Amino acid sequence: MVNGAKNVWGPQQIAGIQEWKVTVATGLIRRVAGMSEALTRLDSTDQQGGTMYPTIESSVSDILTAAWSITDGRVVPKTEDIVMKNGGRLVDATYLYSDLAGSSKMANTLSKEATAKIIRAYINTASRILRNFGGEIRSFDGDRVMALFIGADKETKAVRAALAINWAVFEVLRPKIMANWSDGEKFSDITHGVGIDTGEALIVRGGVRDNNDLISVGKAPNRAAKLSELRGNMQLSITKDVYEAMDNEVAFMPNGNRLWHQAYNRNDSGVNEMIYRSSAYWGV
Repeated sequence: MVNGAKNVWGPQQIAGIQEWKVTVATGLIRRVAGMSEALTRLDSTDQQGGTMYPTIESSVSDILTAAWSITDGRVVPKTEDIVMKNGGRLVDATYLYSDLAGSSKMANTLSKEATAKIIRAYINTASRILRNFGGEIRSFDGDRVMALFIGADKETKAVRAALAINWAVFEVLRPKIMANWSDGEKFSDITHGVGIDTGEALIVRGGVRDNNDLISVGKAPNRAAKLSELRGNMQLSITKDVYEAMDNEVAFMPNGNRLWHQAYNRNDSGVNEMIYRSSAYWGV
């Protein structure tokens, strides 16, 4: 409005506004089309912006159709021992998973530095004990470590290592945490779980070139991992196969009392399997 008078729009002004609307609308359509085209290009390019070669489709086809080259293993293989494309090593091994419990809760209640120190102390302790009893460490997963044992007494060595890890948690880690922080008594009661199973497994390499690791496929590694997640007042869990194969020195106390108690655990198929659990420990 100018001096109280209303603007009067003529035919030329109205035509100009309509042309402007068309121009704006066309620009928006072009922008949307351009974004759609850019997203389509992203689907077929890698992080560097170039076309992926080989394509995802051809990589999956190559993996699924490749004939395995599997050999029997007498020792625990290292990553470089197995061919990336189609190599595999069949092993008869005892798998042990050692898993620190409650690390997520620690991360929410303690400082990052304190949580990291406790996790490092647990992983370092478990790893040293596993190696001390002949275990070959092949995987770290956050607050969990996995080791393999091979040989005639593989089950006994694995169980002995589990008893030692349990000793370290109760007799070393807990007191050290309490002594290291002025309020350490509030969070020193850490716990954990150790799962052990034994049997045949296929070890292959998974990942991409320059960024890959070994993967164990079979019932033994899967059940050992699941058992390490069991909680309660018994920290160690082993399968019936392990219990029947291990020596009496890790099955009974010197006075003849049993170290292990029979229990049942529902597996992934919904079947209750007999396992053995214990809260015993044996120092090193």
